[in-house]
Amino acid sequence: MSVHALPTAATPFLRFALALRQSGFPAAPEQSEMFLASVGLLGPTSMLDIRRAAHAIFGPAPERRDEFDEVFDSIFLGRSFAAPAEGAPEDMPNAYDGGEFELLPDPDEEEPSGADATQLERLNQRVFDTQDEDATLRLFAKSASRALPRRKSRRTQGGKGRLADARRAFRDMLRRDGEIAALPTRTRRQRQRRVLMLIDVSGSMKTGTDSRLRLAHALVQAGERVEVFTLGTRLTRVTRALKHRNRDQAMALASGLVADWDGGTRLGDALAVFLSVPRFASFARGALTVIVSDGLERGRPEALVAAMTKLRGLSWSTLWLSPLAADPAYRPDTEAMRMILPMIDELGDGSTGQTLAHEVISFAKGAR
Repeated sequence: MSVHALPTAATPFLRFALALRQSGFPAAPEQSEMFLASVGLLGPTSMLDIRRAAHAIFGPAPERRDEFDEVFDSIFLGRSFAAPAEGAPEDMPNAYDGGEFELLPDPDEEEPSGADATQLERLNQRVFDTQDEDATLRLFAKSASRALPRRKSRRTQGGKGRLADARRAFRDMLRRDGEIAALPTRTRRQRQRRVLMLIDVSGSMKTGTDSRLRLAHALVQAGERVEVFTLGTRLTRVTRALKHRNRDQAMALASGLVADWDGGTRLGDALAVFLSVPRFASFARGALTVIVSDGLERGRPEALVAAMTKLRGLSWSTLWLSPLAADPAYRPDTEAMRMILPMIDELGDGSTGQTLAHEVISFAKGAR
């Protein structure tokens, strides 16, 4: 079956088979064809029909049914991967389990400032406030489209370069009876680098989450290739939601995707999940990676160090923006942040949407 002959709607079905093989499930090409054919015959009315067809065709073992469903949800629903963490299973509710979860502490028992990240997850839908940041976001989008770093593409174009342009040379020779006065050349085109944005949505970052997501939306709209993930106790890709041009609609979609708003912080484990999925890890290759977090890691520092070492090796450049850096005298005081500081190209102020936009633009211009 030719990939080029398939309609766009068939793309997730082909990606699903690839994701299954990457996760250790058998997925032969014949099964992919049967999966597509069965869905066409069923004329599904809901995603449940497609899930049932996948179970029937690929036949996952009962003990791996949950893992199979996670792969299905990641491809067809854009759902999140649960970040692994130490502890008993009841301490780590499944991302797609509709059952009961651990009770959250009463509001009186929590730190109102959110300075201390809680280990518990808030599995709810976030309502974004309506504060007007239109002017800042419009200026940021306009500046980002020009300031984001670029790289040389494999494609070439006519111009002053070192590559001989044989086609133009032969055309000139035909017009001049076989003579050529000067050898025309080509130069490699410039293409915008990929931008990877990882946003901490834990409780210690809750005061600015709204503005950070709106700025991420503006960046997705302005950039050529931008990927956005949220980090907390889980990893969630929200790029697809933020691609909607209408900001309010994009925010509403992102709100429904992320399950761990204002929860705990397991940065190292969430980054490890990001790097363990080949499709996700490829987003960091050669990219400008922007991490927005205060670095108040609840997990083991070694996990964050290992993840940042690998992430830094993949990325072209790394910018870490922390709301704590609003203080000029700020120096990382957690063990995890001190250990990963040499792996960060620049540590900047991420306290507000305005400072976040300024830091991204300034760093992009300086790193070009």
